[in-house]
Amino acid sequence: MTRERAMVPEAEFRSYYGRPVIKAPIWHEPHMPTYLYLGGLSGVSSSMAVMARLTGHPRLARTARVAAAAGAALGAGLLAAELGRPARFLNMLRVFKPTSPMSVGSWILAAQGGLSAIALAGDLAGDLPKTGGRAGRLPGAGGSAGRLPVAGGLAGFLSGAGGLAGRLPGAGGLVGLLPVAGDAALLATGVTGPLTATYTAVLIADTAVPAWHEAYRELPFLFAGSAMAAAGAACMLGTPPAHAGPARAVAALGAAVETVAGQVLERRLGFIGEPYRTGRAGRLMRAARVLTVGGGLLAVVAGRGRTLTALSGLALTAGSLYTRFGILEAGRASAADPKYTVVPQRRRLDAQSSPDHGSAAGAEQPAS
Repeated sequence: MTRERAMVPEAEFRSYYGRPVIKAPIWHEPHMPTYLYLGGLSGVSSSMAVMARLTGHPRLARTARVAAAAGAALGAGLLAAELGRPARFLNMLRVFKPTSPMSVGSWILAAQGGLSAIALAGDLAGDLPKTGGRAGRLPGAGGSAGRLPVAGGLAGFLSGAGGLAGRLPGAGGLVGLLPVAGDAALLATGVTGPLTATYTAVLIADTAVPAWHEAYRELPFLFAGSAMAAAGAACMLGTPPAHAGPARAVAALGAAVETVAGQVLERRLGFIGEPYRTGRAGRLMRAARVLTVGGGLLAVVAGRGRTLTALSGLALTAGSLYTRFGILEAGRASAADPKYTVVPQRRRLDAQSSPDHGSAAGAEQPAS
């Protein structure tokens, strides 16, 4: 028996006068994408600092501590600027709501910023003369080996003639405890660092924006890979090539993870992944892919060459930034076009009302 032809053609997609169904994200450029980049940079840099500290790479550990502290501080500043008033960020710390990615993320960022600053201060204090306390530090110390110009200024301020240590009672003992406190804070960033690098992926996926919400499986891997590439690049650029071998390995691994995660995301999302391939977002994502792959390959072959190391670091940094800008733009595009919201909803309703779905649902129900 043949099936009768439908007299009424299937309805085409349409929305209310073509207007968007959801509001587009109001996050601003360059504040928000740069904040996402800096958060990932800070988080992975902290993890790199911990590993470098424990494995006896003091030059790399110093650079990673600086990158972690600077990334957290600058990222917090951009977030405050995005919110309009710094008090709004402080208001988010008045409560802790585990079910809210925004609340949890605010506390993670605050902890990462404070701990990374203490970790850097403790490392710089290890360069101060006659402060003691070095013997109790973790293996692989050697603070002066990776001294930055700011370390000399800090040492002069704290311990020079008439410095802070000479004016405040007990300041010398306090300065002597800073390296120990810095190492303890550094170990704590081994926990907050990975969370800082990936919580922003959960934050944007927990929205109604189709290009973000439907990519909730791949975004954490994409953000983690991009953060690894960014942190590896920063440590490559700030560390002598002879001491930057682990940073090059992290950068190359991060570039590979970011590239694979991006490809999987676009293929799995299919129709909803169009904003990542078209328009301004598509151009940004393609540029990010070229820069990331190129920078990752250069990191593998750079060795101790300064020129190749610099080119790799700059390419990976630009690629990570382009990725964050592209993801933000793709979210805006998917929110502005109502088809990315309505069509998936209709497909899910059609699937639920199909006979196969009904029989399967009936089979799952217990017999009365």
